[in-house]
Amino acid sequence: MPTVLSVPRADELAELLRVLRTWQREGGPVQLHPGDVGWFWRFGADATAAAVRTWSRDGVVLAVGLRDGDRLLRLAVAPGAEDDDELARQVADDVAHAERGVLPAGAVDVEARSGGALVERLREAGWTDGEAWTPLVRGLTEPVEPAGVDVETVGADGAPLWAAVQGAAFGRPTPAVERWHAMAAGPAFADARCLLARDADGTAVAVAVVWSAGAGRPGVLEPMGVHPDHRGHGYGTAITVAAAAHLRALGASSAAVCTPSANGAGVATYRAAGFRELPAVRDVHRAVPGLAG
Repeated sequence: MPTVLSVPRADELAELLRVLRTWQREGGPVQLHPGDVGWFWRFGADATAAAVRTWSRDGVVLAVGLRDGDRLLRLAVAPGAEDDDELARQVADDVAHAERGVLPAGAVDVEARSGGALVERLREAGWTDGEAWTPLVRGLTEPVEPAGVDVETVGADGAPLWAAVQGAAFGRPTPAVERWHAMAAGPAFADARCLLARDADGTAVAVAVVWSAGAGRPGVLEPMGVHPDHRGHGYGTAITVAAAAHLRALGASSAAVCTPSANGAGVATYRAAGFRELPAVRDVHRAVPGLAG
């Protein structure tokens, strides 16, 4: 049977998220997670569906990609399909041809942390190392220590404040409250908690969202940010500890995050929150147009 590239409809995304949940496993790569799709959902269901690509064979989904920005495809591959050469050949061929709508011509990147046959195919076609990322993981079999600050779960009433802190943390002057509501309306948010930390004076200082993939599976922290006026006081570490505690309460087996390796402060924050640093992984980069045969 051929491997088929598809773009899902918005009403098919909930089932696709269910499939992605089953791919999350201890000891596996920190690859595309239902929470990554849930965070992207802040742009709305239709935009999320338009950004997703699937590769299936005989009706079974073997790979899911999320086009995160104009020139990055983030991939998850089904367990056991990492070395499927037919799948690798088709994905490599599809990302090489702009007219197929996976990635545009020119310089692009593929996040393929499962490695295997696909990375080999792309390297054979001249792709090289892209940005380095550091995965960090914290096991959740044991109780999580207190965070040390007041951390609350945010609902619709707290969305404006959460959006303001998140916008400041990531350099956006105008809070996008409507994006919070779009995110919260998505199916992945049922397995999420939106967190806000306050200092001793009650000032909001940091935010995070945690996403579970179900009991006994790894959850992720995406995103986490500290307001620039309150950095250097340990609030990033504190809300990360709280995030781990919330994931444990949701039944997650571990908490994972992946940050650019160049972000030394971020890596240090997660390590201070009890996360274990794993070997760095790299995107695969195409500097010039080319075809993967």
